[in-house]
Amino acid sequence: MLTRRHLIAAGLALPALPASAQGYPDRPVRCVNPFSAGSAVDVVIRLVAQDLSERIATQFIVENRTGASGNIGTEFAARSRADGYTLLVGSPGTMGINPFLFRSLPYKVEDFVAVSHLVSFPQVMVVNPASPIRSLADLVQAAKARPGGLNYATSGAGSTSHLAFELVRAATGIEMTHIPFRGGSLAIQSVMQGEVQVAIEGLPSLPGFLSAGQLRAIAVTSGDRAAKLPEVPSVAETVPGFDAAAWIIVFAPAGTPGEIVRKLSAEMQISLARSQVRDRLQELGATVIGTDAAATAAFHAAELQKWQRAVQLSGARAD
Repeated sequence: MLTRRHLIAAGLALPALPASAQGYPDRPVRCVNPFSAGSAVDVVIRLVAQDLSERIATQFIVENRTGASGNIGTEFAARSRADGYTLLVGSPGTMGINPFLFRSLPYKVEDFVAVSHLVSFPQVMVVNPASPIRSLADLVQAAKARPGGLNYATSGAGSTSHLAFELVRAATGIEMTHIPFRGGSLAIQSVMQGEVQVAIEGLPSLPGFLSAGQLRAIAVTSGDRAAKLPEVPSVAETVPGFDAAAWIIVFAPAGTPGEIVRKLSAEMQISLARSQVRDRLQELGATVIGTDAAATAAFHAAELQKWQRAVQLSGARAD
């Protein structure tokens, strides 16, 4: 339950709520994560759900419903009752890329309303430490000297890492050959073994490899440098305005009462402002955002346009 102390600490205030939202939530809230336990998405939502459960004295339960590139869990959330008791943990794959990648999709973006943009994660471009490529400028120069002769590895065709690299490729005018793997760990291994020149992968997967000297980071895809890798330039320092970070947004089924959406959003902002949550997220390499429902919806609309362009550039399609 919200208290005056919580509101002041987070710099937030809740408007007076209609009677329909004053008793919400009075039973467990299910947060559907379409991806596996232990992933970056899973770690983030579990931290937030634990804090919500402790403060509100109502359980926020993370439920992993995996399969079909996240489409199974996303469809389940889309078909759930719009009462605030089932939420979707959305990411670029399910709520930015899949709507344009799949010829037939069992849900629509319009099946959801945005609640809160929790965090963003930069993607990181990495090379083998023995590689002569030490920067994005070096990569561009090498790729232009051998059009199509250099390879880049990703976690799969149509994945966030693949499409982020397609945006880099289009922005810099280079031609490289895409080598898709079944997962980010295999893509990273291919670079460490010298089989592929460069890979792009989410920051949470990389700190151990970077600190051990098994990989060298040459750029991050977020608009600014990552606090976790302050010495690594952003792509935007070479391509002004570039930003292809991954994100985690909580959505609710369309038709969920607006007062419940606003209450959820405010509670999530409070959780993200608490030091025990914020500090842990930053340790993981996340940039904590915590915007309200309206700002999150505007951000998501812009992201849809960006990822649609990335899918078109890649030529990737899925059945």
